[in-house]
Amino acid sequence: MPDSTTSLNHSEVERLKALLHYEILDTPPDPALTEIAALAAQITHAPYAYIGFADASRLWFKACIGFSESEQPIISSACQFTMLAAQPLLIEDAANDARFPAGAIPLGKNIRCRSYLASPLVTSSGVVLGALAVLSPDPGAFRIADGTALEVLTRQILTRLDYYSSTRREGQARRRVEEALTAERNFVSAVLDTISALVLVLDTSGRIVRFNRACEQISGFSFAELMGRPFPEELFGPDDRVRARELFDAARSGAAAEPFELHWISKESSRRRIAWTATTLMDAAGTINYIIATGVDVTEQREAELALRSSELRYRQLIEGSLGMICTHDLNGYLLSINAHAAATMGYTPEELVGRYMLDFIQISHRQGWETYWKAMAEYGEDQGLLYINRKDGTPCVIAFRNKLVQLPGSPPFVLGHGIDMTEKIDAENKLHALMRQRESILDSVGDGIYGIDMEGRIVFVNQVGAHILGYTPEELQGQLIHPLIHHSKSDGTPYRDEECPILNTLHRNHPARVRDEVFWRRDGSSVPIEYVACPLIDDGKITGAVVAYQDVTERRRLERMKDEFISTVSHELRTPLTSLRAALGLVASGALASRPEKNEQMIEVAMGNCNRLVNLVNDILDFERIGTGKLRLDSSDITASELLRRATERELTDAQRAGLRFRIEAEPINLWVDSERIVQTLTKLLANAIKFSPPNSEIRLRAQAISETEALIEVQDQGRGIPAEMLDNIFERFQQGDASDSRASGGTGLGLALCRSLVGLHGGKIWAESTVGLGSSFFFTVPRTRHRSKQIVN
Repeated sequence: MPDSTTSLNHSEVERLKALLHYEILDTPPDPALTEIAALAAQITHAPYAYIGFADASRLWFKACIGFSESEQPIISSACQFTMLAAQPLLIEDAANDARFPAGAIPLGKNIRCRSYLASPLVTSSGVVLGALAVLSPDPGAFRIADGTALEVLTRQILTRLDYYSSTRREGQARRRVEEALTAERNFVSAVLDTISALVLVLDTSGRIVRFNRACEQISGFSFAELMGRPFPEELFGPDDRVRARELFDAARSGAAAEPFELHWISKESSRRRIAWTATTLMDAAGTINYIIATGVDVTEQREAELALRSSELRYRQLIEGSLGMICTHDLNGYLLSINAHAAATMGYTPEELVGRYMLDFIQISHRQGWETYWKAMAEYGEDQGLLYINRKDGTPCVIAFRNKLVQLPGSPPFVLGHGIDMTEKIDAENKLHALMRQRESILDSVGDGIYGIDMEGRIVFVNQVGAHILGYTPEELQGQLIHPLIHHSKSDGTPYRDEECPILNTLHRNHPARVRDEVFWRRDGSSVPIEYVACPLIDDGKITGAVVAYQDVTERRRLERMKDEFISTVSHELRTPLTSLRAALGLVASGALASRPEKNEQMIEVAMGNCNRLVNLVNDILDFERIGTGKLRLDSSDITASELLRRATERELTDAQRAGLRFRIEAEPINLWVDSERIVQTLTKLLANAIKFSPPNSEIRLRAQAISETEALIEVQDQGRGIPAEMLDNIFERFQQGDASDSRASGGTGLGLALCRSLVGLHGGKIWAESTVGLGSSFFFTVPRTRHRSKQIVN
């Protein structure tokens, strides 16, 4: 007990004064108080009861039923709330009471209760000393009506306290206490008659000494009819009489009695099922004086349980007859039950599955979802999704499940699961998706644009190529009306009416439409020349839409123009040397130059030059054909870079001198692994172009240098007019030249640089050009090499 009251409030000071007055905290346990606590537990069917007195910080137990603690911190007890309210307190379920964060009322070290009923011990002066309380680990164990009994018993406790206080005083006070005790006995009798529990008190010979009103109502007998009679066997049916006598004899002998149920036969011969609990009352010497039997009428409860079992049987039959998969599992993932259909789906019997760990059946590749499932259960109390398991024979099975956490009163929580076998459906969907992906792959791999429309003319699908041609993504075109989007105008800009559109007309005609020389309109407002075929989609003899396959013919038309220009150029290139060749040979053959041998020789040189020009033209065309068909093979060998450049300049030296140009060779001492004839052919074409476009008295420079251990760079640089920047990316294409007039002004077919790119590509290299208009151009290409030497310059 505290030795100072300076930190206590007024009510606590008054309580300590009262406790000091009664001297209750310093006295040993009182058997009389223990009897009152036992009676309270008996009346309310509580496993735990106590009479507690509180000081500033502790609750001191002066009577304990069901546990053996002597004290408890007042802050952790439910008694603090009873004392604060100063009136009876009923807590039906601490799990639903915010005052108990742990969901239970602590009692002793390892006892946790959920039901609590208490009546405060209030003195006549209004000071709250403590409480008489009963507790149970089960929720809903007590009723408000039981509080009346506790109030009566608390008054008896206070009376006993007054009695103990008075015994230390004069005898006059003892008489008042005895009178009070008599009054309390009357109160106890009244309590027994007001509570709903059946209370039957027998002496050791089996005679009835107390028979409360609840017993009278159930049995139909009055207390006056049964008082003092021996054990009333007429209250029990023939099947229960022997058992009732055995239980009475066991209680009388002091043996521990377990709760039992027996049928009572009423005075009107009706049967009621009573759940009994027997206890004994002993005197100070430990001799048994009375047997107290308290009972509860459980007739309706047992009938309800029977109805529930019948309902459970029907429910089980419903579950077992269901075509769905139904199971339960505990919070550790072990199966508690499973219906026959679910077990058969997995290839087992229910007996083989109950008790098994569910994770063992889940496919290894899907076990990562196990933790996610439990997190959802903990957070939301339910989860749904797909469960991928292996059947008993190892085949996969997919189950669509929806599981929910279930918490029933008086039983541990579990998970109820419902499932449907989705294996065949998912297999069919996977096959459908595979077909759709295959269709999409086919559509995306086709070089033509393809789209489909419904009967309203809206796009239902389009491939990547088709969307790209129009400047859209497939998602942007989905669901759009196609005609006003891409087909609204003709190539000359005049409107294209719906009724004139061959694509839309296909929706009403059972034959395809093939159209050339039309345009579609891109997203940016530009047009693209198109050829298309529109075919109706027919389902069960009915047109449901159309499919349109179209091509961007821009490149084809460009190539056609290039081909026409090439034919014109080649025709010119053939006619010009042939005409000159024919004229020269005609003069020689006619003998007109017989007297002028130097002129005759000049005509022969002209004829030879034109023959070479024709041969080179034909060879370029044939080389392109061989490269395109893969028939051109390289004959690679080791050659120095300087030797390679020297050979190329020797072939073009005459033309260079004639044009007033000079060559400069700068070559590092490196060896190249190339087909020397083909690389010389490449160099001569580059040199021929440089000679053709270089001004007189200028220099053409050839350089070779190593750029890595395996590759060398060769450069041909002139000081000509240069190439516009926008032409640099196209000059290596077939039939392309730096200027459209080049084929006429300087000769050439537009095949030279394209052939150079093909020959360099056969060696695994690349070719490109750099140029500044008015200052000249540089052509670069790479070739494989073999080893390094020091740099040298050859003039």
